[in-house]
Formats: sequence, structure tokens, C-alpha cells
Amino acid sequence: MALIIVLIVIVVLAVMLIGIYNRLVALRQNSNQAFADIDVQLKQRHDLIPNLVETVKGYAAHEKGTLEAVIQARNAAVSAERTGDPKAMGQAEGVLGAALGRLIALSEAYPDLKANTNFQQLQSELSDIENKLAAARRFFNNAVGEYNTAREQFPAVMFANMFGFGPRVFFDVGEDNRATLDQAPSVKFN
Repeated sequence: MALIIVLIVIVVLAVMLIGIYNRLVALRQNSNQAFADIDVQLKQRHDLIPNLVETVKGYAAHEKGTLEAVIQARNAAVSAERTGDPKAMGQAEGVLGAALGRLIALSEAYPDLKANTNFQQLQSELSDIENKLAAARRFFNNAVGEYNTAREQFPAVMFANMFGFGPRVFFDVGEDNRATLDQAPSVKFN
């Protein structure tokens, strides 16, 4: 009788352990997918920026400092993306967002640029990508929060590290850049 009770307890613990493991795997995969969604939006953004800069160059040639800052920020963001580190990517994307904001602001000083159809289309695409990026960052951070919570809850906390489920890092753009990135660049045409 005691042997049957011990076997039942072992089976229950094994089932519980398998359930914990499978839940952590599912949550980790969810956060991986969310990070991949951010990556897709960042690639679209990085591909759009050279076209935007080239369009602005023709109208605002003496704004070379702003154009160079955007290109440098884009290159830094692409480099940070290669690391796969959400913290480094967040900081680089924050700098890029601020530089893009300055670039878009140039259109106010150049009426011909503001009226350029290509510029309007690129600006619209950038605004759309920025909105998608904001949503993807929120989804990723939510997935990371769920994962981190699940791995820290009892009884998973007793097994998570043993099975290789370490904590995940949120995609944080940094306090200085948060206000710039929380809203898409404004698109105003007169």
C-alpha cells in the first residue's frame, strides 16, 4: 500500500513538473515570437530611412548635420540589432527615433519638401511603421512579463533555472527617448 502511495506521489510530481516545463517553453516561445515581430518592423524602418534621407537631401542640402545624424543613428541601430540584445537595441532605436523626429521636423522649414509626393509617401510609411513598432514593443514586453512572472511563481521557481529558463529583458528605449518613441512622428501638411 505504501509503495502505491509513493508511486502515485511520484507520478503526480512528474505530471506537475512536465506541466511547468511545457508552460515555460510556451511562454518563452511567445516572447521569442514577439521579439521577431519587433525585428521585422525594425528592418522595415531601417530600409525606409535611406530613401527618406535621400528625398530630404535634395531640398535641405545645408541640413547636412541632421542628415548625417540620422544615418549614424540608423547604422548604430542596425549594429545593435545584430546583437539581439533588447536593451542595446532599445537604446539605439531611441536615438534613431529622436534623429528621425528632427528629420521630419525639417519639412516644416521647407514647403517644397513638404509638398513632395515621394516625401509624403515615405513619411506616411514611417508613421505606419512607428505605430506598428510601438504595438510590437508593447506585445513583446507583455510576453516577457508573463514569462518572467511564470518562472518566478511557485512551484516553477524551484525548477526554472535548473531547466535553463533564465529571466528575460524588456525592450526598453530608455527614459530620455521614451517620449519621442511613444508617439509616431507627426504628419502635418498644409
